[in-house]
Amino acid sequence: MKDADVLLVEDSVGDVLLTRQILTEMPIRLRIARDGLQALLMLADPEFKPALVILDLNMPDISGHEVLARYHPQSPPVVVFTSSWNEAEKARTLAMGAREWVNKPMDLDAYAGAVRGMVEKWALRTEKSALASPEMGKTASIQ
Repeated sequence: MKDADVLLVEDSVGDVLLTRQILTEMPIRLRIARDGLQALLMLADPEFKPALVILDLNMPDISGHEVLARYHPQSPPVVVFTSSWNEAEKARTLAMGAREWVNKPMDLDAYAGAVRGMVEKWALRTEKSALASPEMGKTASIQ
């Protein structure tokens, strides 16, 4: 089985470096989009089929909300990973199709656990399911 592709949409260089370090031992290939526009371009590529999209909300120009509005996530799952604790914002993103909302912890060990948990729950489980189900290969549309 090949490593799962995980797309991290994150504008914070520190968060990207930390996430990359945390995931080095997991059987995934981490791909990075530094902003919403780059994420939408990557997701529009029919050859790119990530098992998981980890999406930050607060980015300049095209925000995570705008990515969710333009990208209709049926597959792969989109998990919002944000420092926001706003319940209305959480409800809005889940209504827009995000599968899960995970708050970015400030504690390093908790942050690492949250990142690993998202990948184990969504990307690695998805890869195992894809072997059993041809439906998993379907992608979402981008407008």
